[in-house]
Amino acid sequence: MTNPLAAGSLDGLRALVTGSSRGIGADTATYLAEAGASVVINFRNKEARALKLVDKIVAAGGSAIAIGADLTDPASVATLFDTIQSEWGGLDILVLNASGGMESGMAADYAMQLNRDAQVALLNAALPLLAPGSRVVFITSHQAHFIATTPTMPEYLPVALSKRAGEDALRAMIPMLDEAGIEFVVVSGDMIEGTITATLLERANPGAISARKDSAGKLYNVSEFAAEIALAVVDPIPADHTRLVGDVSDFVGA
Repeated sequence: MTNPLAAGSLDGLRALVTGSSRGIGADTATYLAEAGASVVINFRNKEARALKLVDKIVAAGGSAIAIGADLTDPASVATLFDTIQSEWGGLDILVLNASGGMESGMAADYAMQLNRDAQVALLNAALPLLAPGSRVVFITSHQAHFIATTPTMPEYLPVALSKRAGEDALRAMIPMLDEAGIEFVVVSGDMIEGTITATLLERANPGAISARKDSAGKLYNVSEFAAEIALAVVDPIPADHTRLVGDVSDFVGA
């Protein structure tokens, strides 16, 4: 996938992409770095992957640092932003990519902790670093975005409900963000081939991915969806603050 952003188009800007040691987050961070942004590679427990990505970006002439943080831990989040403030003095781009809820061995309310509570807390913690003209991008799925009108697979329901709750909570902050001159957009995508979530869903519900692909006609892969997120960083904000990626014809209210 070719980077949709022009080289140098983000020169001088500073970006944090949560959950960016692998997958969609890693590709998004790479696109931003290739366009000139200094990028924070954020990870929870994949430090080796994060450092490898930093090395790759720096070797290509970009600027990146890796900072570990458990987004459900307020102290860890505070350290994350203290480090960014110390290293760079602020942020211009915040991509809220990290999510979860299908992992084994987590607390019953972990999905809501991460996908709603942590997202709101993270944005609140970032506000002192975001100057007017900054942009916040929240990543979600059609299965979550449209959960109020379109059922999803039982295995994904806790994630869908918590992601939609997180989206609603962040949208409630738009008037305050507008007053501060901070732009906000939601990027919603269909199932993405090659992601951990898709793998877990396929394992729990064999045939789920192929069935959705047959219905939609096409599913984006990781790098293609990351390109859409990168574009959401620079494109004009839609009136409804929503960028829909992929087919939505099967979703009521689309």
